[in-house]
Amino acid sequence: MTARLRGSPGGLQVRGATRVVGLLGYPVRHSRSPEMHNAAFAALGLDFCYVPFAVPPDALKAAVRGLAALGVVGANVTIPHKELVISYVDELSPEARLIGAVNTIHHHRGRLIGYNTDATGFLRAFREDTGVAVRGGRFLVLGAGGAARAVVAALALGGARGVTVANRSLPKARRLVARFRRAFTRLDWSAVALSGELPSSRSFRGVIQATSVGMAPGDPSPLPATWLGGSVAVYDLVYGAPTALLRAAKTRGVPHAGGLGMLVHQGALAFTIWTGRRAPVDVMRAALLA
Repeated sequence: MTARLRGSPGGLQVRGATRVVGLLGYPVRHSRSPEMHNAAFAALGLDFCYVPFAVPPDALKAAVRGLAALGVVGANVTIPHKELVISYVDELSPEARLIGAVNTIHHHRGRLIGYNTDATGFLRAFREDTGVAVRGGRFLVLGAGGAARAVVAALALGGARGVTVANRSLPKARRLVARFRRAFTRLDWSAVALSGELPSSRSFRGVIQATSVGMAPGDPSPLPATWLGGSVAVYDLVYGAPTALLRAAKTRGVPHAGGLGMLVHQGALAFTIWTGRRAPVDVMRAALLA
């Protein structure tokens, strides 16, 4: 007996042998990952399904250990769990250890392995969607959480010349900068308060918005439109409808893109970790745009 679910062409067939992957976050109702991954599984004829799990922070440990108990193949991890989940996996990939955040878990031979595909996913999407090179440039990163850590790591690994982290909590921004300064001593690092006076936009090749601002309708831009100028490129990790920041960037005529490309590329890397197959990136992107 099978059940038919929405999310992929013709409906997704769930059988007794279907393998499960999912998403751990809170909230998860807004997520487009189920559509993207279920379309990819269908395109390759893989007997997998992807489901969202709304996990409050106080239930995260039980949820993560439950993945192994239930035989779940793996999961993506999103806000607000990317940093805390490190405490509950058995092993970390080098990228996850460097970044200090996990966005993908793989249940492999009885062990839960934490990965971070956000950094590589961001780097591919930023180049592809803005046409701006990372190597040799200076960049401003808004935020100091798990997503910001991945972006900072990506910029450092991609050959950026300098990174400034701006956050509402200046001590948290300073801690993030200190963490990466030890690993990348040749970069020019700095931390500033997001509510304070920022360096001129002309100081940067790009600004990356890595906070949750913009996820809710009506959220304001974390930067005033008057700050944007020159040739600074704007990349907002929030995907879906254009955020206030992206609308301001469009008005100012600067290169800009939302986070859909990053969602696709980080998801494609996770897909390969779980299945051992090359992800159908075009299918995944089309599912999000449909």
